[in-house]
Amino acid sequence: MIMKYRVHEVAKDLNVPNKQVIDDLQKYTGETKKHMTALTEDELDLVFETFTQQHSSANLDEYFAQAAKRQPVVESEKPDVAIEPEKPAQKRKPAEKPAAKTAPQAAAGATPKEPHRAALQNRGPVNHSQRRPAASALPASQHNKPVRQHSMQQPVAKKRPQQQMVRMGTSATVSRPAGRIIDTHTPNVELDRYNEKYDRLASEKVRLNDNTVKKQKLTQRSTRYRGRYHSHRETESERLRRIALERKNKPITVQIPEHITVGELAMRLKATAAEVIKKLMNLGVFATINDVVDFDTASLVAIEFHAKVQKEVVVTIEDQIIDDSKDDDKDLVPRAPVVVVMGHVDHGKTSLLDAIRHTNVTATEAGGITQRIGAYRVKVGKRDVTFLDTPGHEAFTTMRARGAQVTDIAILVVAADDGIMPQTVEAIHHAQAAKVSIIVAINKMDKPGANPQMVMEQLTKYGIVPEQWGGDTPCVQVSAVKKTGIKELLDTVLLVADLKELKANPDRAAKGTVIEARLDKGRGPMATVLVQNGTLHKGDIVVAGTTVGRVRAMMDENGKPIKSAGPSVPVEITGLDDVPLGGDVFDAVTDERLARELVQQRRSEKKEEKFNSRTKVTLDNLFEQMQKGDMKSLQLIVKADVQGSVEAVCQSLEKLSNDEVRVDIIHSGVGAINESDVMLAVASNAIIIGFNVRPDSVAEENAKRDGVDVRLYRVIYDCINEVRSALKGMLAP
Repeated sequence: MIMKYRVHEVAKDLNVPNKQVIDDLQKYTGETKKHMTALTEDELDLVFETFTQQHSSANLDEYFAQAAKRQPVVESEKPDVAIEPEKPAQKRKPAEKPAAKTAPQAAAGATPKEPHRAALQNRGPVNHSQRRPAASALPASQHNKPVRQHSMQQPVAKKRPQQQMVRMGTSATVSRPAGRIIDTHTPNVELDRYNEKYDRLASEKVRLNDNTVKKQKLTQRSTRYRGRYHSHRETESERLRRIALERKNKPITVQIPEHITVGELAMRLKATAAEVIKKLMNLGVFATINDVVDFDTASLVAIEFHAKVQKEVVVTIEDQIIDDSKDDDKDLVPRAPVVVVMGHVDHGKTSLLDAIRHTNVTATEAGGITQRIGAYRVKVGKRDVTFLDTPGHEAFTTMRARGAQVTDIAILVVAADDGIMPQTVEAIHHAQAAKVSIIVAINKMDKPGANPQMVMEQLTKYGIVPEQWGGDTPCVQVSAVKKTGIKELLDTVLLVADLKELKANPDRAAKGTVIEARLDKGRGPMATVLVQNGTLHKGDIVVAGTTVGRVRAMMDENGKPIKSAGPSVPVEITGLDDVPLGGDVFDAVTDERLARELVQQRRSEKKEEKFNSRTKVTLDNLFEQMQKGDMKSLQLIVKADVQGSVEAVCQSLEKLSNDEVRVDIIHSGVGAINESDVMLAVASNAIIIGFNVRPDSVAEENAKRDGVDVRLYRVIYDCINEVRSALKGMLAP
């Protein structure tokens, strides 16, 4: 195989710049080469021919004179030798290779066949007594000039200085000093390097006609790749034996998760599945390659393979984008307390909060009953207090529990003339389960039948002992109508908050809870959130349960736009892609792509959980399912203004089912009644229940045309009573 001969190698051998070789090739071939371009045989012949013509000489004297000018002169002493005057050399053609100069004596013989290798043949000592005439005289001294090897274009000639002649005997011999001596009779033309390159590059036909000596030159590349294509290929059994030996000499470290398949375990242990299954059988575990084993079993197998085991920590998307790290004490600052107002319906919770806020919210509530959670901030002196007003009706149990979980202090409102009622007991249980401090506000002290002692006696039955009786629960007597006892109640709230030492870190990503959510016709999904830690800014990416979005606008409880909200601040935000559920935890994140992946993953998990929760037909429940097919059912579609109301109405209506009639909520949602709801009601023969919402014009026309019964309510009592009556009418006689 012909070795590649590149431009920079040719230039280096010819001792010329790369540009000169590139210019010559471009001049005669019209192609532009680079210094790493490999040349063909024709291009090499062109370069050599061009260089030969550029450096040719008319005669040998001119050639030797040019070579002598380039040769450094280093003189050394040499025994005197008598040399006769040289004869003029014959002229040769310029295109021919320079020939070696012969001695003038007839006894020296003919011209050598390879004049360009003459320098290699004149390295031994020479007996000049046999070459000179008997009558000739020897010079007294002579300067020897060592000559350095040169390339083809710079042959070295021996400059012959004038010598003094002395007479010596005919049998005298010349003793030369140790070292390299160049014969002055022949010029030193070193063409070895050129010949070596030419032998490798020239074609086979040319090399057969050449008499040059062939040499083998091993380059670094050839030695590096020598034997690559002749190496022994490792078989599978040899590889396994080598891995087993390496594993025994140097144990490997494997990371094993909580659960792993046998095939994956074998891959991590660098073993075959059959070997792992064999080890499992020795441990008493019978498994196939696709079976899953736990961490303890996999660890025992790994130890059998002399491996070090580390438990793999699975990093989820939540771990990547949600920061749940604990704050340092130096970063914490005091925050406002969050207070929830709880109690039985019509015991005066909202009226008490109105007295604190100096507003009248009760007048705007339908029937004077709170239908949703209200979040407000109240200025108490120089400090802020956040209040959450929860519904007291039994249908809003979930909302009361949610309010207790996100607050620090619970104000239990009990009417002095009514005492402890069922929802009061439920509120006590919610507060105790959430481990929040309880303050009892005995309201309606202005009524004639007020009896605070009776209320305190009833509280002791549920583990609440007033401070007046040696307990730890403050009891404050107030009147929301006459606004008496309000200041004492607020002072008690601040005192309890100081004892709890409430602190938060405002310099981190926001984290909090969704208090309530609704679908606004003009602004889309809206959520009332309570920031519990960090600071929420306008433009932040928020993940709340199965919803995600960027905060487009934030408003306080008065509807004023704000740009940021710190800890214990309730705000209403817009920009989510869907209506979140009340009680969902929201987090502000930085990576929107990962946030959407997390939401999609949560939706898939929720959908799968809902699918798995459905009752599947088996032989045990087959008769039960057949009975359900014969029973009468009431199909309902529930729409409300906020998510909490939807949950409350659905739970209350589903509780009305009995053994003969079942209530099915086929669809529920937040927002106005639209055309799709009417179409679903027509297809399923259902009744539409609207709570604090109205149908749009198109839906109303379609409902009248198709005969769909649309029921609108503003008080939950009316809704439950009418549905109960409808169920009684459907009962079999």
